[in-house]
Amino acid sequence: MLQFDNVSFRYPGAAAGVIDVSLDVKPGELVAVIGASGSGKTTLLNLLAGFLAPGEGRVVIDGKDVSALPPERRDLGIVFQAYGLFPHMRAWENVAYPLKVRGMGLAQRRERAHAALQRVGMANRAENGPRELSGGQQQRVALARALVFEPRGLLLDEPLSALDANLRVEMRDEILRVQRAAGIATLLVTHDQEEALSIADRVAVMRDGRLVQVAPPRELYDTPADEETARFVGDANLWRGTIVAAGRVSTPVGILACDTQGRDQGSAVVVLVRPENVVALAGAGDETPNAFTGAVVADRFLGSARRLDLSVADGSIRLETRIRDAISGVAIPPDAIRLLSPTNQAK
Repeated sequence: MLQFDNVSFRYPGAAAGVIDVSLDVKPGELVAVIGASGSGKTTLLNLLAGFLAPGEGRVVIDGKDVSALPPERRDLGIVFQAYGLFPHMRAWENVAYPLKVRGMGLAQRRERAHAALQRVGMANRAENGPRELSGGQQQRVALARALVFEPRGLLLDEPLSALDANLRVEMRDEILRVQRAAGIATLLVTHDQEEALSIADRVAVMRDGRLVQVAPPRELYDTPADEETARFVGDANLWRGTIVAAGRVSTPVGILACDTQGRDQGSAVVVLVRPENVVALAGAGDETPNAFTGAVVADRFLGSARRLDLSVADGSIRLETRIRDAISGVAIPPDAIRLLSPTNQAK
């Protein structure tokens, strides 16, 4: 298990770092860390890897405090954004290098390296050098190298950002397959939310050096902790509103019927509705709850879907739909509405 126990770190002369972070990654679990640039996600990985030492708290691996240990004594496999393969070594030699520095004999490390390449589907390229491999193939070799010595944990630092979009999708599935087969605790740092949501068991959101929410992907997306998290994770309709009665909230687009969860009349809220949950209509009838008509002010064709913005009253409603016909109205199902507590700063 990989653990942060109330860990804090600040860079000298700067406010940036991490503050009082507690997080665990269980054996076989993949936890993705996301956040804006400067939020502390890479600092967190560097603290676990041993490239930084915490100012407060402990970094713990399998129950042992490793806060003072150098990286080479932590037994962690690491895959960086730049794969760092040695250009003068063949693929199997790159994979075998961690075994060489551990004093393993040539025959045994060759065997182990070939087995690791087999695991990532690269056995047929074992004799090739990095310059003869594509970006995706180099990434597989780097992953095999990180796992060949059976580490206690796997750290992935933006491992797919150098790849094109189609290959990123293929490789994130490959990473998940290999990680599951190895049953290893894995921490992934990424700026790609789709990547995090698609393969992680849990997603940790960092903001200004603090963990603001750690949750399974669906829970994070459907019930974000606060307004800023909702704005950061995925696309969202977010309206400032006021509870006007039980089951009724006033927003810039109109009165919405929803579960107000016992909030008092006059309470300020933020209304969250994901665009894919907004229903496109040819018109709006009185019998449809939360139905609105409006003028289309933006219509973006995305291939498999359309993303539209409708100007409604004093606000706008964004929806995603597969309907290609003209749209003049929308309906917002009451059970698609989430109410959040507002932050102090208006957006």
